[in-house]
Amino acid sequence: MSAALFPELTVNGTLIPSTAISAEAQNHHAPKGKPGIAWRMAARALAVRQLLLEEVRRRGITAVSEDVGPGRSETEDEALIRALLEEALDVPNPSEDAVRAEWAKAPDRYRAPPLWEVSHILCACDPGESDIAMAARARAEVLIDALTKGPRRFPELAASDSDCGSKANGGALGQLGPGDTVPEFEAVLRQLQEGEITQEPARTRFGWHIVRMDAYAEGQVLPFDVVRPKLAEAMEKAAWTEAAREFVDSLVATASISGPDIRSL
Repeated sequence: MSAALFPELTVNGTLIPSTAISAEAQNHHAPKGKPGIAWRMAARALAVRQLLLEEVRRRGITAVSEDVGPGRSETEDEALIRALLEEALDVPNPSEDAVRAEWAKAPDRYRAPPLWEVSHILCACDPGESDIAMAARARAEVLIDALTKGPRRFPELAASDSDCGSKANGGALGQLGPGDTVPEFEAVLRQLQEGEITQEPARTRFGWHIVRMDAYAEGQVLPFDVVRPKLAEAMEKAAWTEAAREFVDSLVATASISGPDIRSL
């Protein structure tokens, strides 16, 4: 390992071992062929942690670990850092005028979920079985060719060839909204125009689909009073994140750090 590319890190006189940086680097993405960037990102993360814990000790902060998810509690260090940020950061709630101004920039961003009325033909297969998957795709391509020549045959072909229970209804799935189906199927719905049939088989974990968008209803623009609570929460979180970044930057700026260049990240 090149010492120039992967230098050791010292923060206010405390050496952070290369082994710790190497382990942390697994959590950071870097461009292919540039492992030095992941090393620097990992070094910064560990340096920031060290500086935050030093600030905890300087302020004499204590904390009790809290649950952060099913079966998981904060580590002692996580609890101390949380308590430090709670004490150090004073982030006011956004004013009513500020929230309204943010909403007014583009009210169209805030809409009710869309509704899709959809029909499909499923050529079922196990995606892990390549020969069967290829045969199912070939069958779907034959059906698409038939629908290109006669799109009105969709209910007929769904009834005769689909491997989904919806075949009894000519392939109709009814109305769907975001989250009502698997993500890969929903991604197809978001690309189709009303009346359009997929020109290529669409693959999901269930097999190959031919999808027809029977009707589409865009979600209505939501009034400010409906949007306000979530928008205010998002603005508060963004302000807190910015305040935390500035607090961390101030600790880094005044610290004695040698090793990787972490200040330019």
